[in-house]
Amino acid sequence: MLAIRNNGGILAGPYLYNESFADALPAVESIAPANHTVCSGSSTLCKLVSWWNSSSAGLSSRDSAILMHQSDWLLWLLHGEYGVSDYNNTLKVGYDPEIDSYPSWLMSQPYAYMLPSVRAPGAPIGSIKEDVRAQFGFPKNCVVCTGTTDSIAAFLAARTTEPGKAVTSLGSTLAIKLLSNARVDDARFGVYSHRLDDMWLVGGASNTGGAVLRQLFTDDQLVALSHEIDPSVPSLLDYYPLPKRGERFPVSDPNMMPRLQPRPESDTAYLHGILESIARIEAKGYNLLKELGASMVEEVLTAGGGARNDKWTAIRGRVLGVPVRKAEQTEAAYGAALLALKGANTTH
Repeated sequence: MLAIRNNGGILAGPYLYNESFADALPAVESIAPANHTVCSGSSTLCKLVSWWNSSSAGLSSRDSAILMHQSDWLLWLLHGEYGVSDYNNTLKVGYDPEIDSYPSWLMSQPYAYMLPSVRAPGAPIGSIKEDVRAQFGFPKNCVVCTGTTDSIAAFLAARTTEPGKAVTSLGSTLAIKLLSNARVDDARFGVYSHRLDDMWLVGGASNTGGAVLRQLFTDDQLVALSHEIDPSVPSLLDYYPLPKRGERFPVSDPNMMPRLQPRPESDTAYLHGILESIARIEAKGYNLLKELGASMVEEVLTAGGGARNDKWTAIRGRVLGVPVRKAEQTEAAYGAALLALKGANTTH
């Protein structure tokens, strides 16, 4: 999230998606429905309220402020129109994609004027600015479209359209997205649903993932040690790998501490235990979605850097108990390109 002056200057931020602003949580919980998606310290609304209530947010700054997500800001540089976003990025500031508007409890707040206008992901915004077009050699009919979040873009890249199909993005963090007929939202567990046309992408994002591995091993070590792992043999080591304090999903606890001990003498056994522990967190996440009313997971496609580790894929298949395979396209950029193509086609 960024707070931007209406002349383009940055007032606050950028704040990372997983930064927690627990100081704003009581205020947010007092206005939002119980267990709403925004009732988490890392929600965009908590970031906004924390800034609004801070001493740095003077009256003059507030009067000229506009809320932008980082992707909104990047797109603004291309099309030049302030305050345009999409219903995926605005979910955690309180936008309701089911009724396609901001709820009344949010619009009654003094900072509501800062909220961006919302369009469907991939909707055309306008032509690219002429100076940008000329600088980079884009065609004159180049159109800029609204975006989405990185994990949804990764889901779109996998091109899966049936309920029960899921995509786990194994990047610096672990994000799961399950295509479901039912919408599920519960901030107690960090669970939320994004709209995807006439269905729902239910899921959550854990702070576990590749960032923890990078703290402990080099890329070369990860390749060499993974080669030595037998994925058919369960690891008895029980960890909760986090890069630092704080977890979002499947447990929402800003004070949860990493658990990476005891460390065995064997680096291979240690890595095996960490990979299996991350797989258990993933399985707990999908099981939780089912318990809360989402469709049952039937197959998991994998995107992100973790998709390249075949031993980890085999471990995850054993732990999850469903087929797990690498998506044919694993980069979120591919999904974003598909989204842009969809938007461009609507203009012709």
